[in-house]
Amino acid sequence: MSGDEEPVDGRKARGSRRRAEIIDATLAVVTRDGAAGVTHRTVAKQAGIATSLSTYYFATLDDLLVAALTSVADDYTARIRAIIDGPDDKLRGLARLIAESGGPGRERALAERELSTLAARRPALASVARRWRENVAELAATLTDDADAIAAMVAASDGLCTAILIDNAPADPDYIHRVLTRALHVGAGPPVAAR
Repeated sequence: MSGDEEPVDGRKARGSRRRAEIIDATLAVVTRDGAAGVTHRTVAKQAGIATSLSTYYFATLDDLLVAALTSVADDYTARIRAIIDGPDDKLRGLARLIAESGGPGRERALAERELSTLAARRPALASVARRWRENVAELAATLTDDADAIAAMVAASDGLCTAILIDNAPADPDYIHRVLTRALHVGAGPPVAAR
């Protein structure tokens, strides 16, 4: 290893840390003020850095929003992948993940939901915004090959997440599991009782 490589690695590491700090600040602004509150200036203030540093790492607002949404989407993708690949009940795992939207995962779920909704107006966000739905569909496809049941499970997951965020209350994983089970078995059995 030459003497030149180590400082470059150090700069890369510092740059990666700075990008992560700016992304975390963006998510904090989205959670606090909504996506409309995100500007390079508000993010820089949240991160405690100069606005020019924010624009250095993320030239446009879309770059910043895509990076923030990607951060959340990557986390959900990894967690759903672990559920798919794991030995445990896949629906129960997804139910627990959705239930986190009413507890410790509320801020990230709220930011993801806010940024995903913004994708309807900002096409740069669209492909990343679709990942939650694609991940849930992938999980459902491990349980059934019925396209309608997969679509029902994706819709139920979206609806449950939204309801939990709107109600701002802890969610019941057992109830979520029953709804997901019902969605997966479209047309089978009695309807799920409302809470």
